[in-house]
Amino acid sequence: MVALLLAAGGGRRLGGRPKALLSHRGRPLVEHAARVLREGGCARIHVVLGARSDEVRARADLTDCTLVDNPDWEQGMGTSLRAGLESLAGSGAPAALVSLVDQPGIGPEAVARVLQAYEGEGSLVSAAYGGVRGHPVLFGAAHWAGIAATATGDRGARAYLKEHARSITLVECGDVARPFDIDTEADLTHLELPP
Repeated sequence: MVALLLAAGGGRRLGGRPKALLSHRGRPLVEHAARVLREGGCARIHVVLGARSDEVRARADLTDCTLVDNPDWEQGMGTSLRAGLESLAGSGAPAALVSLVDQPGIGPEAVARVLQAYEGEGSLVSAAYGGVRGHPVLFGAAHWAGIAATATGDRGARAYLKEHARSITLVECGDVARPFDIDTEADLTHLELPP
């Protein structure tokens, strides 16, 4: 299965520090997120970069990942989702598991659970936390065009998923993951410093 790791944001609420470059366990957060996807069962990983992408490439070990540049990253996550889906065109991938770089509390167990619920190119699967939809989310290839057409601003696939809510398979992950985001200075306490 292929994964899309959205890691282009500039960290506006973090004083302009790109989330991909935040330190987590002594390495850039984007590196941790890619490792989680691989350990969870994703054979291929496309990482969408934007803010300070040259620095991310230089500092993070993203070996075996396909790096996708999003020149429009400042317009919001929707542009990164579109860029990621476009990078999969012609790849033959039946689905894409989408993950966000700023959720270090989501580990390989949640990724594996969402992947296990895949049932073909028409699949829409989402991790859930106490019954509330969260990440990661798996989009069967049959949905990619519709998602790309509605992904705008910071909403990503939200509008599409709301419209197709009855078709989403929710996979409870609250017992194995914590779905917090690293959005503000206060959230930085969730990052683990190296031992």
